[in-house]
Amino acid sequence: MKYEPQGVTTDAGLVEGQKFLQHMDARRSVRMFSAEPVPREMIELAVATANTAPSGAHQQPWTFVAVHDRSIKSQIRIAAETEERENYDGGRLPPAWREAIAPLGTDADKGFLETVPWIVVVFAQKSTPMPDGSLRKNYYVNESVGIACGLFIASLHTMGLSTLTHTPNPMTFLTEILGRPSTERPYILFPVGYAAPGCTVPDLQRKSLDQALVVIE
Repeated sequence: MKYEPQGVTTDAGLVEGQKFLQHMDARRSVRMFSAEPVPREMIELAVATANTAPSGAHQQPWTFVAVHDRSIKSQIRIAAETEERENYDGGRLPPAWREAIAPLGTDADKGFLETVPWIVVVFAQKSTPMPDGSLRKNYYVNESVGIACGLFIASLHTMGLSTLTHTPNPMTFLTEILGRPSTERPYILFPVGYAAPGCTVPDLQRKSLDQALVVIE
């Protein structure tokens, strides 16, 4: 199949690039969500966008599990808070990590997991079952799934939705609750919905370009 990229002039490309930067710079992770319904079609669009991500050997080693069921969301919240209490109150988080997350004001309460209309859990496929019953080992799994998750976040933001990259540690409870096979491991949990009215976020500053970019000419 011959690939023919769309022709765009340099000037037009710069304009579009600047628009996209401004669009994404307005994105924030939130922990205060509205219970306003989100149609399934929006979740499907975001996952379809994530599915365009490049992946090692084109193995596409990801599974997106979208949860709308209230009882399952409740199970996820209970299990996540159990692990988080061990992290925050049980001393499982080392002092340096606690210091690093202090500006975010986070704690073990994850009530937003029941407020949001959707929880999307991304699983990384360590291997893939084949038709003959064998397992195909997947390569560059972390890199591939990470890129797909980035596109998923960008798509949600483009549709006016908010999310948070929630990674309770350990996350094996997600495998059990969602009935996923041992060939997959939980990668990121995304609560997905609209930001609550009056939602606030920490006043964090992103790296400047000269801190993020090294140019060698």
